[in-house]
Amino acid sequence: MDGLPNCRYTVAVSESLKSLPDAIRERRSTPSFDGSPIPAEDIRTILEAGIAAPSGYNVQPWRFVVVQSPEQKKKLRAACYNQAKVEEASVVIACCGDVDSWRRDADDIVRMGLEGGMSEGYASQLKSYVESYLLSLNADQMHGWLNKQVTYAAAYMQLTAEVMGYDTAAMEGFEQNEVKEALRLPLSYWVVSLLAIGRLKGPDKYDGGRFDLNHVAFAEEFGKPLR
Repeated sequence: MDGLPNCRYTVAVSESLKSLPDAIRERRSTPSFDGSPIPAEDIRTILEAGIAAPSGYNVQPWRFVVVQSPEQKKKLRAACYNQAKVEEASVVIACCGDVDSWRRDADDIVRMGLEGGMSEGYASQLKSYVESYLLSLNADQMHGWLNKQVTYAAAYMQLTAEVMGYDTAAMEGFEQNEVKEALRLPLSYWVVSLLAIGRLKGPDKYDGGRFDLNHVAFAEEFGKPLR
């Protein structure tokens, strides 16, 4: 958790911090939440983990909408095939990508890079690199690119919430246009996933199991077993 900007944990949460490996192993897609509130400082810490994620060219195209009010959660639930956990969760973060963010943020991306030690030579070419690549993408390819970038950020937030002792559910079951309407998102926004966070109510989801490493990982090239 070192290195996150302005990270602050409440006493209640800090006493229940898990190690990252334990949080990864114990994580389940929470079936139901008790609705208990999450301190604003903890929500901010979770969001700050998201903005610390990697992104191509450091474009940081993610945008997050934090949904907590009963009225908004009810609207969002209707866009998520009536899944009860949307209303039960303490907070639901809509993880979006902005198709046009790079256009508006290009100068700031270069400025931050220079402040962080980027070479003048690379900085002078960065904007043209980004423009050349992203303008070459059609709409579907751009959405695919955003899916990758925003998923990194969503995973960082989910695991941070789990380390802090919260329960989570990453959700992809929703209607894109209905979520956009419910949250009044700009036309340039693409909804990648929803992250429900709170405290488990009732029994947790069963452990669905994971394939052994030898089933999914290879050494040097496909087909060669790991030693």
